[in-house]
Amino acid sequence: MFPDDFDYERATSVGEALDLLDDHADAEVEILAGGHSLVPAMKTDGRSPDVVVDLDVPALDAVNALDDRTVVGALTTYADIADSRAVQANAPLLAETAAEVGDLQIRNRGTIGGNLAEAHPGADPPAAVLASDATILLRHRDGKREVPATDFFRGDGETAVEYGELVTGVRVPHTGDAGVAYAKKTHPATGYAMVGAAAVVEVSEGAVSSARVAATGAVDRAVRLPSVEDTLAGGRLDAGRIDAAASETRADIDADRLRSDPYASGSFRGELLETYVARALESAAERVAGEPPTA
Repeated sequence: MFPDDFDYERATSVGEALDLLDDHADAEVEILAGGHSLVPAMKTDGRSPDVVVDLDVPALDAVNALDDRTVVGALTTYADIADSRAVQANAPLLAETAAEVGDLQIRNRGTIGGNLAEAHPGADPPAAVLASDATILLRHRDGKREVPATDFFRGDGETAVEYGELVTGVRVPHTGDAGVAYAKKTHPATGYAMVGAAAVVEVSEGAVSSARVAATGAVDRAVRLPSVEDTLAGGRLDAGRIDAAASETRADIDADRLRSDPYASGSFRGELLETYVARALESAAERVAGEPPTA
């Protein structure tokens, strides 16, 4: 199918993009930042913007590693994130998750900013930024705004981004010696996560000192799993503790919110998620620096 007619604008700087949003304040405007969500939606799902603003902003295609955090520009592709030595060393969960997105073609063109702004309920990166305790960076005509990942995702396609704002990047704290992992059951029709789980676990003197676990695919947005995290805290990261924590997955998600489609019922998604939370935690346990996994 062909999309409806629309006006096309190309922005080569953040300022130009913000000016274009202001110029078309009375129209329905969509931002093109890779296009792997927007273009199919315009062809088959009825999205019909009046104006498409294509971001061609080299400044937003960059990875900057600082002392305790790494900033990934919004137009950085999944492939570049997965291959970045800085991201692999400092924010390995984001690198691992980016490598799981779609297929090679999508990873070579799709961008982290476009993914986060689109907020598809089965997207992989939102789980990673939540578990990483990341911050989403926004720009508007009057300045900047920073939104914690925990406050960014509002629902299917809904985020904290306001009209006239652009996602310019994501700031990820360095995870140091933490064990990290992303485990995903791929949806057979879409390539998104039917369910996915991301984990960042820190261990000190044999006990879990910090745990952040997030899920995607199960409900209308990526979410943290506080009951799972609380069950891990203070205990040894052994098989029994992991099983007990994974069993708390359902406590964090209302059964009525579980997504259903022709491939998987909400109930099945709930069962799958518990399994994939356990898998992510098992992998994270194996990767905790200086702490061999215990049986």
